[in-house]
Amino acid sequence: MRIRLVRLLTDGVFSLAFLMLLLLLLTATTTICTIVSASVNNSSTINQSFAPERAGRGTLSYNSSDPDLGGSSWTDAGNRSSSTFEQPAKPCCDSNSTDRASSPSARTHRVVIEFSTKIVQNEYIVQFNGYYKPKEREGFIQTALNGSKVQKWRILPRNNPAQDFPSDFDVLTLEEAVEFADDGLALLRTHPSIKSISPQRMVHRALKYVPLRQSELDSANEATDEDEDGEQEPELPEPEIELDDTETNDFIEFIQKRRLATEDSSPSQPPAAAAQPPPPPPPPQSPSRHSNRRLLRAIPRQITALLKADVLWGMGITGQGVKVAVFDTGLAKSHPHFKRIKERTNWTNEKTLDDGVSHGTFVAGIIASSKECLGFAPDAELHIFRVFTNNQVSYTSWFLDAFNYAILKKINVLNLSIGGPDFLDQPFVDKVLELSANKVIMVSAIGNDGPLYGTLNNPGDQMDVIGVGGMDYADNIAKFSSRGMTTWELPYGYGRLKPDIVTYGSQVKGSNLNGGCKSLSGTSVASPMVAGAVTLIASGVLDRPEVDLNPASMKQALIEGAQRLTDNNMFEQGHGKLNILRSMKALAAYRPRVTLSPAYLDFTEDYMWPYTTQSLYYSSMPVIANVTILNGMGVIGRVINRPTWHPYSNEHGELLNVSISYSEQLWPWSGWMAVHIGVNEAGRGFEGIAQGHITLTVQSPAEGENEREPRNGTVSFALKVRIIPQPPRQKRILWDQYHSLRYPPGYLPRDNLKIKSDPLDWRADHVHTNFKDMYTHLRNAGYYVEVLGAPYTCFNASHYGTLLVVDPEEEFFPAEIAKLREDVLDRQLSVIVFADWYNTSVMRRIKFYDENTRQWWMPDTGGANVPALNDLLREFGIALGDRVADGYFDMRDHRMYYASGANIVRFPVGEGTILIERDLLDEGLAITQPDESRSKVRTRTAILGMLQTDRRMYARLQPATPNPEGPPLAPPDETLEDLEEENGKIDRGAIINKRILLSAAGGADLDEDEEVPNDGGEFNRDEAANRIDAGEEPLPDDDREADDIGQLLRERTKAAAHKQQQQHNSTTARTAHRPELTAGGRIALYGDSNCLDSTHLEKPCFWLLDSLLEYTMTSHVTSLLRDLNVSRQTEQIEGG
Repeated sequence: MRIRLVRLLTDGVFSLAFLMLLLLLLTATTTICTIVSASVNNSSTINQSFAPERAGRGTLSYNSSDPDLGGSSWTDAGNRSSSTFEQPAKPCCDSNSTDRASSPSARTHRVVIEFSTKIVQNEYIVQFNGYYKPKEREGFIQTALNGSKVQKWRILPRNNPAQDFPSDFDVLTLEEAVEFADDGLALLRTHPSIKSISPQRMVHRALKYVPLRQSELDSANEATDEDEDGEQEPELPEPEIELDDTETNDFIEFIQKRRLATEDSSPSQPPAAAAQPPPPPPPPQSPSRHSNRRLLRAIPRQITALLKADVLWGMGITGQGVKVAVFDTGLAKSHPHFKRIKERTNWTNEKTLDDGVSHGTFVAGIIASSKECLGFAPDAELHIFRVFTNNQVSYTSWFLDAFNYAILKKINVLNLSIGGPDFLDQPFVDKVLELSANKVIMVSAIGNDGPLYGTLNNPGDQMDVIGVGGMDYADNIAKFSSRGMTTWELPYGYGRLKPDIVTYGSQVKGSNLNGGCKSLSGTSVASPMVAGAVTLIASGVLDRPEVDLNPASMKQALIEGAQRLTDNNMFEQGHGKLNILRSMKALAAYRPRVTLSPAYLDFTEDYMWPYTTQSLYYSSMPVIANVTILNGMGVIGRVINRPTWHPYSNEHGELLNVSISYSEQLWPWSGWMAVHIGVNEAGRGFEGIAQGHITLTVQSPAEGENEREPRNGTVSFALKVRIIPQPPRQKRILWDQYHSLRYPPGYLPRDNLKIKSDPLDWRADHVHTNFKDMYTHLRNAGYYVEVLGAPYTCFNASHYGTLLVVDPEEEFFPAEIAKLREDVLDRQLSVIVFADWYNTSVMRRIKFYDENTRQWWMPDTGGANVPALNDLLREFGIALGDRVADGYFDMRDHRMYYASGANIVRFPVGEGTILIERDLLDEGLAITQPDESRSKVRTRTAILGMLQTDRRMYARLQPATPNPEGPPLAPPDETLEDLEEENGKIDRGAIINKRILLSAAGGADLDEDEEVPNDGGEFNRDEAANRIDAGEEPLPDDDREADDIGQLLRERTKAAAHKQQQQHNSTTARTAHRPELTAGGRIALYGDSNCLDSTHLEKPCFWLLDSLLEYTMTSHVTSLLRDLNVSRQTEQIEGG
């Protein structure tokens, strides 16, 4: 068999005898591959033993506080002083495990974790303002419900280890009618001791083993492939033993000096808060990077050796004394890999403590295995929290109880290899914050939803949590690893930098269910690697009272020690690759201080994507940097005075306008600072670099008996901005972010209804998240893309060539509608709209029952808010319908896919108009009436319209004067009541009121079980009901052909124009004396946005976007679109 030498990490003082013995062992062994974990042997301070673990692991005592095992725990009462661990005796620690059949081949699969949540009917989490005993909590609920209509209520018993301790919540069941339950909930919310009431949620986690692509296999196994005939290949060159590892030598020398200094110094001296942290390290420029990458491509025998954990083991740092909690699927008490299983607890409704899935065993093994596939902290105290059943089901209340117990047990490090998009499960989020406030260092996977941006999972996206991403052995970010930015802040601000750090997450070996090892990939693998490293380095400072170990100081140490990857930006890698030795060094020398993440902003550095992709210029929308403040001085702090901008006069800093907002209170351990950067008028024609810095001072209370004064820490945030002269209007695009929403603030359904695995639209629709590919394409084409995070009344249209509106969900205020009309007609602003489906019957099919309101809830809108878009475009004679169209089609040489798009039902026809149709399927009909044969028949559908506006054509319409105080001005002969009667009374406030739009075509809200009438003949555009605007007359019942939509639209336009002419005679008279007006801006409308959205992209339509921009920016129509125009064909038919 082949034998490969594992890369040995050494301090250069290995004895010659040891090397000769090792070589002798390698040449003599032909059938066994025994991995010897590399260690440092320093004869002056270390006595490393390679002896196997002592026989007998000590006495395991079984403590049961509940007969059904719900409150049982295992306690390891054995010898805890030994720091030795058994070396592996199995060949190579690969997929040759004892329970190989339990999972697919580890060499060809990676694990994908999918989460789904749903609300549990009739169950509520009642949160209190403090911790109370069960009788007290019951008394509060009883008092609140006295005098209410609620009679059938009970508090669910929780048979787990936390049941006898004070708690801050209860799970309440209300088995009452809706009106009685609502009365009881309202009374509960008014009780002074009750903080909040939330629905109980059930979480389902699905583990899937996904086959690796061939490219992934080639990358991961480049050095380990064998011929198919089984013959042995010539042995590959092995990495050379490094006898002079500079980093390791420097680290050992540093630790030795620190130990000597500690012995000579007084331990009573209080820690001092640093006034200024060290500057951030420059990006790495390693001359030997190619050779390093070559050495990392082979899958290592021990991942711990690759990250140099064995260097710390050799110095006696093995995780001892640190309590680490694993929240997962449990662990068998007799698993041979673990020495110190301190306690096992079960928080589920299953009567077992063992792992029936293998995921929890694998995660625990990465952290603390002492055999075969080694973990990072083999001597740490393992606390196993079984919070998922064998069916991968959990509840919010289970996590809350387990979190409370972790606080009670004073857990130091907690690993959560879980995540999901629901960062508004408020009880869960609040409890994570409370854990951090109690000095629990939480490490969590960032998610496996890459390579899309803006796909971070909770709780890894929280400021107080260490969010971990994954990378491969070639030091590239893994494709599956979720990317930043955070989306909490959208659409009004900008996301924070996440992940915090990355480490290996591809083909990592860990403990299998019953022994042996297997390999898995995913950020749920990378997370326990960081948790194990955190446990390991934390154990190295337990004897140093001057080191304040808390979530902020640990994250600061990890960030300071991280090695930046050269080929990935900050939203992919965070602060870089985990480096245990450098982080251990930073923590050992730590003094409480304030730091920032990111530490600076540089528009000239590729790492700073997307800031480096577009320079600033005068009149551009301000660029926002959302900076996380890490406060290592205390769990609570406050920003004193205000952050101050210091421009560098010799570096043109005076050309920048910098405004700053921030969180005045920092808790727990963190806060935020938002920096808005723009260019003032003095920089209109400047080209070059402008620099300056912001100073921020944080104050925290004094810590310990020896401190009398508050702790103050000041930090600087450097800015380096590239400025260019103001680009021409024809190159500037304004992206409408303000009218885009995302889950969870509202129930927003997916844009592509065929994607069943991703039912909610939670990507935030930003040019730096799921529209990143479109943004990159536009920048490469020479366009400048700016983001509008405010209403239409807040931008100067004369600066921009095109407003790009993609998949909007929010309402448009009347003042916005009036402003846009004026901008298009008077200021020649052009508009491109990419819409999506909207169909009330489909929306009712995907409704859900909300236990919080005890009502059936439908989506707040469809894929896009088509009624709102119709309001926006109404005065241009444009309207979208509610037919959900789907299907592949060709536009000359371009293959296209229409994914759950909308159809155009009204569009002006004539000179300066382009209308394009295609034969598509009716997906809405297939969803609501799956047996209907018509759903399988393609019908002619208008999908693209292009319009050149002219002020003369629209002069008869009502004036487009912005009117923030009320709705657009009505003509003298039309009252506001008439307008509301025609258009439907619509509340344009909160998105929750969009449900009124579902019946805007006329009629009151229907009962949930009633059949929903089509708001416009959604499955047959020839029906009279196919009217998106309720004020129009029904179409005559004639024998028009279904594909003659051009004729149909022309007649509709004529009818509408005649009606409008009669209604606006006075307006026409007022404008008759004006001089002749020039052409206005251009409008382009396409019914589907999925071809721009990278979330589930099948057929990109960037070429179409290019053509539409060429039209809106220059008025030139490409020959392809001109030839496909059906409105011109209709004119020819009429003329004949």
